[in-house]
Amino acid sequence: MKIFIGADHRGVALKAQLIEHFTELEFVDQGAFSDNRTDYPRYAQLVCKAVQKTPESRGILICGSGVGMSIAANRFCGIYAALCWSVEVAQAAAAHDRANILVLSAEFVSSGDNQAIVAAWLATPFLGGVYENRLVSIEAMQGE
Repeated sequence: MKIFIGADHRGVALKAQLIEHFTELEFVDQGAFSDNRTDYPRYAQLVCKAVQKTPESRGILICGSGVGMSIAANRFCGIYAALCWSVEVAQAAAAHDRANILVLSAEFVSSGDNQAIVAAWLATPFLGGVYENRLVSIEAMQGE
């Protein structure tokens, strides 16, 4: 599975740590590539458009708090971005909400906890059923 990953300047170090830690994953690094100040919407757009075009792929976005990346990512059709701060939230995002983009905070969650969050999100399948019905309702709202 391809995982498109992007971060602003505040998330560059965590992005590098995740790529180094999860050597078995096929990461496609969308930037940023330095800690020079940059704006997060650019990386949200790059990752989300790549996920839209690549079936069965997922994305990871990282910024300081994770909030800005979440807001930007959820503007794209077919993107379900979830800001996760614990393993339990990541499991729920994958199982109940079919989150195809994981958003992480580089400043408020430790690197070790973020690694555990990524592992849990990737290992948790979508449950479907009643959760699928809810996603259909969300999709009907697009464009309102």
